[in-house]
Amino acid sequence: MSDKKRVAILISGGGSNMVSLVDSMLNDADHPGSPCLVLSNNADAGGLSKAAERGVATAVVDHRPFGKDRAAFEAELVQPILEAGADVVCLAGFMRVLTAGFVRQFEGRMLNIHPSLLPKYKGLHTHARALEAGDLRHGCSVHEVTPLLDDGPILGQAEVPVHPGDTPDDLAARVLVQEHRLYPAVLERYLRGERAVLHLS
Repeated sequence: MSDKKRVAILISGGGSNMVSLVDSMLNDADHPGSPCLVLSNNADAGGLSKAAERGVATAVVDHRPFGKDRAAFEAELVQPILEAGADVVCLAGFMRVLTAGFVRQFEGRMLNIHPSLLPKYKGLHTHARALEAGDLRHGCSVHEVTPLLDDGPILGQAEVPVHPGDTPDDLAARVLVQEHRLYPAVLERYLRGERAVLHLS
């Protein structure tokens, strides 16, 4: 029986960070993790087909029928994760804010990647906010998920320079390259029990 940790990945869209995580696990026989599920709140998420192409189980729990009843949505959302036997949950562009009740079920076992150098720019529109602030450096962070938005212990960060004339899209593209490096590296270290903050540049 494999002693690899089972990793569930939650997405809402194209799943590029999910692909970087899945490929890092599948392409390294010594990796401590194995992807057990890619779960989306959006049946049209492009990442679902990418996961299926890689032989990873997929599931969809659409949030829309639940309206504003987040607890009811999350009660359904958690079921595929539990059924897959996930040891760790990775949020990878999952565009729903999770309640404290959901997060606490996976306390110490849930990671997220966020496109800013936390604690700067929690929430949305991080690239535009960095430009408005005149920052010279920007980047991304991987952190443990806690009930407070984008607020858990930081496990890794990667920086990029901000160039004169950058648009938010320019900056987003440069940061995304680093996200695809950082998240797999942090997940592997995390699964091996390493908690020191990883810095990439």
